[in-house]
Amino acid sequence: MTTQTTFIRRDPAEIKPWAETCGQIRCLVEQKDGAAAEVHLVEIEDAKLHYHKRTDEFYYVVAGQGTMILDGEEIELHRGVVVYIPRGVKHKAKGHLTVLTVCIPRGVLDDVHELE
Repeated sequence: MTTQTTFIRRDPAEIKPWAETCGQIRCLVEQKDGAAAEVHLVEIEDAKLHYHKRTDEFYYVVAGQGTMILDGEEIELHRGVVVYIPRGVKHKAKGHLTVLTVCIPRGVLDDVHELE
């Protein structure tokens, strides 16, 4: 494992997105960077229901609107909303959203358990 010893600066425009459970993801701070958390910019369009066994997530809605299902409860999302998702909570976002996710501890991409 690499240990981060200096700052990290990344421009999302320079990172090629790829498809994953929630939509198109750009990894801004990755597990290999050795930081305390991972940070991703995600373009969500009707994600799949999933959960994480070891990872807590914070979602910050950068743009768009929609809803999120958290253990069967649906909440509204719009620009500026922050959602904390503890490990084990089954969740998925619906709508057209751009979300910044902060995942603690790092390693979330190996901790995605799809339910649909």
